[in-house]
This record gives sequence, C-alpha cells and structure tokens, in this order.
Amino acid sequence: MKHKRKLSGTDWFDPVETFEAKDIKFIDGEHPAMLDDESFLKVVSFDFGRTGGPGGQHRNRKATACTATHIPSTLSGTASERRRQSENRKLSISRLRRTLAIRLRRNIDTKNFQPSTLWEERRDGEALPINPKHRDYPHILTEVLDALQATGFDHKEAATLLLISPSQVIKIIGHDKDALSFVNEQRKDSSLHPLKA
Repeated sequence: MKHKRKLSGTDWFDPVETFEAKDIKFIDGEHPAMLDDESFLKVVSFDFGRTGGPGGQHRNRKATACTATHIPSTLSGTASERRRQSENRKLSISRLRRTLAIRLRRNIDTKNFQPSTLWEERRDGEALPINPKHRDYPHILTEVLDALQATGFDHKEAATLLLISPSQVIKIIGHDKDALSFVNEQRKDSSLHPLKA
C-alpha cells in the first residue's frame, strides 16, 4: 500500500521504497519514457478533478488537478499543486515519465548496446550535463537505469557502456532521490555498497 503525503515542489511521486520488486516490469521495444511528446501522448489518458487542501478560496472551484496515466502499463503521475489545469497537466506528464523511467526496464544486450541519438547529442566527452527539470531528463535516466540493470548495477561497468565517467552515472541518478533509492536497493541485494550523490 502506498503512503499518502503532501507533495512538495521537489517531489515527483511516491517514494520508491513503496514500490515492491514485483512492480518493476520488463518491456520489449522502445521505452515509453524515451518517446517524443506526440507519440507519448497517444498512449496517455488524462483525468481532471478537484482537490482539497491549501491554496486559497478559489482552489476547489475548478477541476485543476490532473492525473496522467500510461495506458499500457497503468502507471500514472498526478499533479494538483498549481492553480491552472494546464500547469498541472504538464507536471503530471513529467512525473509520469519519471515513474516510467524507474518502474519499466528494457533487457539490453551489453555486447551490441549503443546509446541513443539523444544521448550522443547531449554527451560531452565523459560528461552528460542534464538539468533534472529538463524535458530530456526522464529519457537520460531511463538509459542509465537500463545500463545499470544490464551490468548488475555496477556503476563502473554501466559508465563504460554509456561512454561516460562513473561519477557522471551517479550524478544523473542522484538528481532523482527515488531513482537513487531504487538503485541502492538493487545494489544492496548484490552486496554492493550504496552510491552517494
């Protein structure tokens, strides 16, 4: 059962500790968090509603809260803290993409793996600078998590696969506390020390 709590500006979804291992699903084909907006929105449904809580006398008069649900997986992202429906819709999409990045995994072949075009466009030598609020962040996070999964959560091996430094792998994951918690849980199962952002 997931814990309910007030979302702050830096929270994106329930803590990863509430995700059971069985909730991690393996998929074939392109990862939904890596799709362009047009393709992504074709497989997403939106539910708008009212929400309680603080926010002023007009907060509950309009259905401004938004839940974006990825139809194939039924995973969702919700936003209700903004006064405008359009802003909550945008936030719910971003939260959904992050949820998908953590909860869905692709089985990749380490011998034939090649980073995506977007990855190569953003990579600068062994670095890949990315703002966690940027539209591309869920895509980048997905590639790192897939590489970690494929290498038994060894961040050094994943870094070699992704053509970046091990510290850059940690930095990308460290932008999302839930992703870092997920990775460290997996490393713990393999008797590896936790990564610190």
